[in-house]
Amino acid sequence: MKKGLISVIAAFIVVLTGCEKEYAPPTLSTPAAQTVEVGASVDLTFNFTADGGFKSSMVSAVNGTAMVKTDGDNGDASGNVVVTFTAGNTSGAGSVTLTVADNEDQTASSTAVFTVFEEGAPELTAPANADVEVIESVDMVFSFSAEGGYGSASVTANNGTAVVKTEPATGSASGNVTVTFTASRQAGAGSVVLTVVDENGKSALATGVLNIVNVPTISVTDNIDANETWETGNVYILEGRISVLDQITLTIEPGVVIKGREGSGSNATALLIARGGKLMAEGTETSPIIFTSVADQILPGEIESPNLDPTLNGLWGGLLILGKAPISADAIAIGIEGIPPSDLNGLYGGDDEADNSGIIKYISIRHGGANIGEGNEINGLTLGGVGSGTVIENVEIIANQDDGIEWFGGTVSVKNAIVWNTGDDAIDTDQSWAGTLDNFIIVNPGDECFELDGPEGSMAAKHIIKNGTVYAGDAEGLVDNDANSYLDMDGVYFFGLMAGQDFDELPTVYSCTFSNLEVTLPAGTVVTDFFKGGSDQFVTVVAEGANTVGADLTKFQGWSWAQVSGALNGF
Repeated sequence: MKKGLISVIAAFIVVLTGCEKEYAPPTLSTPAAQTVEVGASVDLTFNFTADGGFKSSMVSAVNGTAMVKTDGDNGDASGNVVVTFTAGNTSGAGSVTLTVADNEDQTASSTAVFTVFEEGAPELTAPANADVEVIESVDMVFSFSAEGGYGSASVTANNGTAVVKTEPATGSASGNVTVTFTASRQAGAGSVVLTVVDENGKSALATGVLNIVNVPTISVTDNIDANETWETGNVYILEGRISVLDQITLTIEPGVVIKGREGSGSNATALLIARGGKLMAEGTETSPIIFTSVADQILPGEIESPNLDPTLNGLWGGLLILGKAPISADAIAIGIEGIPPSDLNGLYGGDDEADNSGIIKYISIRHGGANIGEGNEINGLTLGGVGSGTVIENVEIIANQDDGIEWFGGTVSVKNAIVWNTGDDAIDTDQSWAGTLDNFIIVNPGDECFELDGPEGSMAAKHIIKNGTVYAGDAEGLVDNDANSYLDMDGVYFFGLMAGQDFDELPTVYSCTFSNLEVTLPAGTVVTDFFKGGSDQFVTVVAEGANTVGADLTKFQGWSWAQVSGALNGF
């Protein structure tokens, strides 16, 4: 056969194929709403059209049963389907849903609704539809009248949970039943079905409908160059390295969740408070402020992550606060580690000891420490040249790839701090920090529990570390001093030690004091296995749990993931 003839035949086949008839989907009428007594039956007639020819039907019911009484004939273009509905034994709403299919497997559905009643049964009215955010709770008030006197109530829920919060006294002829509905994590439709039973055993039900909506989420893409407030109930996404500029105040209200976008190198995400800027982040014991990764599904109102393990690190950057207080460096101001040198917002240091960078209370910083280059990572909380006018209390650092808290000079003090599961040091001090760390807990750092470096320039200032509990766990070491470290340490308890960990030297350049240190030793070991270079003279051995020094754990209850998760049990 010639190629030209083949092409003509193929084209003719295509034309014929393209001429196949397209059938409109079926349609179904909806019968009028009806009233039916409990246990009684009623017939419903649904009218259908089926351009593709009737094929089949199926039926379902709520608050009763339903069956197809007469069906359409196969291939009919129109007709009726009669459904018999038998009401259940509970007064209230009922429905029948009929679905028909044509021979093209196209479908149509229609729902007929009923009011199911029983003489003398309670009457129950559901509240108007309501909106509720995911994982949040809302009260729903159902009103009733009960000729036979109120007996009891029960409740079920869809896309959430529900409990009866308040109900009237037994025998009441009318009143309200209040149901508390708590939404799931999934946005969409939700419902509450309340059933009320009177003292004669007669019942009624009503359904309250809810629209479950997501938590408001705001992307932050630019540096903050005007005073701004991040509001309670919201999630904020850091889309890059965001700086709060000089003379600008960022206020973060209690309960806010801030999530850093994934990124490394120059794209590592972080919140940076530049010199002269302020962060007013005042969470509360019941509503801490949480900094975490976009991979974390946590929502406002939650403490524990629903999906991330507390050892997972490096998913975003961290929080950096930079000020104008003195540092021991070659220049009065230098660039902070973890921020590219090209970003001048990363400068810190000055001559204002009382510099004020804001108030930071009840915050938890998690899963950070992204690398921006070899040996240049972002700490969980970086404090560069921060002055004593800044207030930092009740802070928690969890699973940071680099250090937990690192001070670079400055005079700021920190009170009530937890550092848990860091990849590097838990506490790191540099450049003659001159503040105090008071009441703290360290749990399982990756490198040193303390890396306490001495001054790098001519300026020398002493810092104080006191009232701490240290669970060494898998740490490489306990305390790493330089010969010129300059500090006092008092009232620290060490336990959970392993072979190879040590307090490796005493500073010799400056006069330092180490006092009231206690340790619980592993079986078969002695103090000098861990505390070397004469440091053993400052340590008292105690049984585990018999320590007389250490942190006040009550300061961490309720707001910290470490405490809520049980990681501090036994401390």
